[in-house]
Amino acid sequence: MKDYDKLSIEFHRKYKGKLNVEPVIEVTDREMLSTVYTPGVAAPCLEIAKNPALARVLTIKGRTVGVITDGTAVLGLGDIGPLASIPVMEGKALLFKTFAGLDAFPIAIDTKDTEEFIATVKRIAPIFGGINLEDIAAPRCFEIERRLIEELDIPVMHDDQHGTAIVVLAALINACKVTERTLDVRVVFSGAGAAGTAIAKLLHTYGVKDIVMVDSKGVINTMRTDLDATKKEFLSWTNPRGVNGSLAEAIKGADVFVGVSKAGVLTSEMVRSMHKDAIIFAMANPVPEIMPDEAAAAGAGVVATGRSDFPNQINNLLAFPGVFRGVFDAGARRITETMKIAAAEALAKHVKKPTRACIIPDPLDKSVALAVAAAVKKAA
Repeated sequence: MKDYDKLSIEFHRKYKGKLNVEPVIEVTDREMLSTVYTPGVAAPCLEIAKNPALARVLTIKGRTVGVITDGTAVLGLGDIGPLASIPVMEGKALLFKTFAGLDAFPIAIDTKDTEEFIATVKRIAPIFGGINLEDIAAPRCFEIERRLIEELDIPVMHDDQHGTAIVVLAALINACKVTERTLDVRVVFSGAGAAGTAIAKLLHTYGVKDIVMVDSKGVINTMRTDLDATKKEFLSWTNPRGVNGSLAEAIKGADVFVGVSKAGVLTSEMVRSMHKDAIIFAMANPVPEIMPDEAAAAGAGVVATGRSDFPNQINNLLAFPGVFRGVFDAGARRITETMKIAAAEALAKHVKKPTRACIIPDPLDKSVALAVAAAVKKAA
């Protein structure tokens, strides 16, 4: 097995990051200099001053995404700070360009104060056509995203929440086909943070009604007195059967496990207690809640993880480039639930003949972003 840690350090040291800023034209003579800068540049400035909408036509704003973080929840690394988050933000910007043709720029904001973060994003927003929030810890991420959606006139999405939710819904649609299920399934979540919350909400919106959320203290239910505001919201639309206890108790007889928690929390015994041909989405990184071979040996019908070295990788790359490309092409100011569902259905349909080992497209398939973008634009 390759030592990807060593390879990555060598790569980043050689190239000093993953991005350059390059001009779209060359300035080779005075005529061109006068056109792109003074005196000619005054003309587009004045046109934008008269009609701000022209900024999307006359400047980079029409194709630029801000990839913005505070470094408090970076991948599986946790709160490593804004400076250490830069390689991840650069990587996300690289993928926006590669798969959607959008110019994205990494922004790392050095504050954990919610109001300061929101104010900073609002002040730098004029240059961007959209904002992709990234790796911000819960529960602050919920308030930050909500406020920015309300207070900006450009699309804003926290990818850790909604990009993951879109891909999980697509994977579930096809996993149900493979295991001959309808969406009348019992789903148990391990993890009720940013990703778990968004996934559960999107599945519920799509028609999955029997959802049980489990956090580190057990099943989220009406008997709990330690719930924050976000978890209290679950009580109105989750756990319809009044399940109580631990993950092991909640998962008995379930059809689907969605893991966005930590390594090893799902055991073979738990999988055996689920319905036949259970669907297991074990997405903790770098080590999943259960290893795929162990889950399969315990009777799982379909297994997906967040890793690229196993089949069925649930990767946000399948969602965010196409979603932003679609809203940009549509000129939309919001990313709606309808658009997210359209993106998920497009992803599911992109797999012509789903199998146990292939329920979602290959993340490196560049046609995926085009299909998602077309579906999002149509739904806008």
